[in-house]
Amino acid sequence: MRIGEAARRSGVSAKMIRYYEEIGLLAPAERAGNSYRDFDARELHELVFIRRARALGFSIEEITRLLALWRDRGRPSREVKEIADRHVADLKARIADLQGMVDQLEHLSHCCAGDDRPDCPILADLASP
Repeated sequence: MRIGEAARRSGVSAKMIRYYEEIGLLAPAERAGNSYRDFDARELHELVFIRRARALGFSIEEITRLLALWRDRGRPSREVKEIADRHVADLKARIADLQGMVDQLEHLSHCCAGDDRPDCPILADLASP
């Protein structure tokens, strides 16, 4: 199938498919005599794998490793679990950071009168060193 059909069926845009080929995440698709890319079922499956991993927030580097493990039928599952566990820890840390930002902004917003006066604790906080 051509790249447009592979994009439609996998949910990965043609632009991203080209990018994934360019960075080596996805092996370049075979080219037909007319020089169009020709994707097969295995490549389509890999595109879906990549799309799902990206949706879970895995980095390109993590996806590269996960794809390699997925392709290796003799892999130890502990390596996959380690990647997933590190990613979960990273996500939890990012969530905590974001929650801290929400708390701080809610506090500043609560302190701001939001009226016609020029004093604003939000701007004052942003301007503080």
